[in-house]
Amino acid sequence: QVQLVESGGGLVQPGGSLRLSCAASRNIFGIDTMGWYRQAPGKERELVATITRGGSTNYAGFMRGRFTISRDLAQNTVYLQMNSLKPEDTAVYSCYASIISAYGPPRDYWGQGTQVTVSS
Repeated sequence: QVQLVESGGGLVQPGGSLRLSCAASRNIFGIDTMGWYRQAPGKERELVATITRGGSTNYAGFMRGRFTISRDLAQNTVYLQMNSLKPEDTAVYSCYASIISAYGPPRDYWGQGTQVTVSS
């Protein structure tokens, strides 16, 4: 099993920045895809950003230029740098990992989530 632990959430003013961290219990180079999703109350969970084991990144279109996903292989950690935060960014942000299997569907893992609140 892959355990994912998020940290770095909190309260921030509009226009401010936060960096979220996701620490994995195994070498993240062995994980095919990692990323961040978010879910606001009453809303559907939505993709924020992903990064593959090869380092390719993808973002929700409206997040390009504001959010950056990165990783530290030595620390087994994926980061989400969030700049120019807006009130609509308020949500629980969850770390995600997916491992491809030749013998079944991909195995998906989720962290417990960290709350990000952008006031006013």
